Amino acid sequence: MDDTGKAVRLARRMADIEPFHVMALLARARELEAQGRSIIHMEIGEPDFPTPEPILRAGIRALEKGELYYTPATGLPALREAISRFYRLRYGVEVPASRILVTTGASGALLLACAALVNPGDEVLIADPGYPCNRNFVRAMEGVARAVAVHAADDYQLAPGHLGRNWGGRTVAAIVASPSNPTGTLVSSERLSAMAEFARERGGALIVDEIYHGLVYEGDYTTALAFSENSFIINSFSKYFQMTGWRLGWLVAPQHYVPEIDKLAQNLYLAAPTPAQYAALAAFEPETLAILEKRRQEFQARRDYLVPGLRELGFEVPVMPQGAFYIYAGCGNLARDSYAFARDLLEQAGVAITPGVDFGSNAPERHVRFAYTNSVGRLQEGVRRISRFLGR
Repeated sequence: MDDTGKAVRLARRMADIEPFHVMALLARARELEAQGRSIIHMEIGEPDFPTPEPILRAGIRALEKGELYYTPATGLPALREAISRFYRLRYGVEVPASRILVTTGASGALLLACAALVNPGDEVLIADPGYPCNRNFVRAMEGVARAVAVHAADDYQLAPGHLGRNWGGRTVAAIVASPSNPTGTLVSSERLSAMAEFARERGGALIVDEIYHGLVYEGDYTTALAFSENSFIINSFSKYFQMTGWRLGWLVAPQHYVPEIDKLAQNLYLAAPTPAQYAALAAFEPETLAILEKRRQEFQARRDYLVPGLRELGFEVPVMPQGAFYIYAGCGNLARDSYAFARDLLEQAGVAITPGVDFGSNAPERHVRFAYTNSVGRLQEGVRRISRFLGR
């Protein structure tokens, strides 16, 4: 109902698209901070480091030169070339710039991929637990996101066997993330290659979320582009490059899809933000990459402190996260309702974490996510507060 009591007309899909439940906890955390409370934030999936200085300088130069006009919908040609060089230098993989489309964040890339692939009623397989926007983008295209439960024994990742058991007549794609949100685990190259081939043989697609590439602490990994030209690869300047508010990402698509996705981008958002694209030209410079490597090492130090710290408190972390900046922890032996647990932990101990309900229907009440997007000192204080809250 609106303010006058009249029924509000909404599309049916809106009933199936849920907000981030953690946002209510974040809003409450901000209220408590405004009241003078000290809050340890471990709920926010955003790097706490500022955008590296060379990127800032490049953005400022673009503003001063008046580089504020629309770029092509596929992105600034120089940036597409820079991304192509990055694949060659970091992974030894040749990716033509013509296959790279610069987007409004990784979300824009996933939107384009779903719009290009999904018809009403089509199914897309997704891991559960997994990033919540994946299922909502599929639903927005009138598709069906089919959640596949994954567990610690699977490294919380889809595998070829999952696709074999769940791929049906209406399935058109599967989405995998490596490293993943919320678990921080990797998909092996062998698994990725086999899943890409499985999808290709069935006339479908593999969509690979690589937005946390660069933030990997152990284990061999490479881009899915190393063994598949038929997959859709999503990446971002937000996480590793720490440009969250600049709203910039990219999509690598099979060559024959590029004209169609270009057409979609023209209509859906026209082009990614121009100042952000010029700023991102500095993201691949040696000076920037040196800064990012030091920060990667700091993230690893945080992980190496927090995982054993949580285990000592009674949280279950059966798989060491290999990348990103998340720990997906079982809390079933500490609480029966992860949302109530997260709410009480915030109110009573001043520690904000994310309940499992945001990540799917695979035992969400028994899991919480910790983001180590805070200094080791703040994480240590958070562990002390949790310990007191638990009566340890």
